[in-house]
Amino acid sequence: MDNLSRLEQANDNAAAFWLAQARAHGWQHLIRPGFTAVRCARTPDDAHRIVVTRPYDQPAVLEDELAALLEEWSTTRLTLEDPYLGLDMSRHGCAHGRAMPVMVREPGALEAPLLGALPSTGARVGGDLTVDEALDADAFAEVEHAVVDGFPIEDRQPWIRGVMLPERLLHEPGCRAWRARIAGELAGACLTFDDGRATGVYWVATLPEHRSRGVARAVLETALAAADPDRPATLLATALGEPLYRKLGFTVAGRSHWWTRSAPAESATAQP
Repeated sequence: MDNLSRLEQANDNAAAFWLAQARAHGWQHLIRPGFTAVRCARTPDDAHRIVVTRPYDQPAVLEDELAALLEEWSTTRLTLEDPYLGLDMSRHGCAHGRAMPVMVREPGALEAPLLGALPSTGARVGGDLTVDEALDADAFAEVEHAVVDGFPIEDRQPWIRGVMLPERLLHEPGCRAWRARIAGELAGACLTFDDGRATGVYWVATLPEHRSRGVARAVLETALAAADPDRPATLLATALGEPLYRKLGFTVAGRSHWWTRSAPAESATAQP
């Protein structure tokens, strides 16, 4: 367990973060040697989540195991992360998007941070832009609001407090949340999750009206500065975010192929 690759550490952190969400929401979940699955159930058609965490020698065997689980859980919608690029879930009613970079930053201090630190308050300040840690329910709700509207997450529109990120998640060990404001107005946010081996960065978001003002960098720098300096940081990068992550020292450890299902397998495979 101490000789995990950086990609495996990133996989494990993503799986652990989804398990924390499962506990916060009260969702069913399953842990297997090569994958972790969470039966998200905010609504009956909510997308279940599967993270493949280890390499597999026989893709078809894993595909059948996953398909059996989807049938058992009556999965209508699905997001499956395959960082080893070998699965073909199309025969089980899934479609695939592009491979997304899994990025890792080695332990170490940030160079030339954008904001100045205020250790006594946990905040970081630069002009009208401030970033602080969300430590109570109201602050955490603002983080949720920024994530839902900043991406935006269409399935959570309009934002309803606690539906995507319930307050209980803030109290999960290892989970921290960061909130950015410009002149006191909510501007962006992100979450981090420390699983004891790595610090995962999730949902780095900027509200549309505050983009191109350094919000994402400030939030991410603050979160990284507060993380354990002896652990790597991991994240899954979008095309929009990858240039920023590279500037902050992240490099690509692998690529994750996302499979999705948006309808029951029978109807999905019947479509032309």
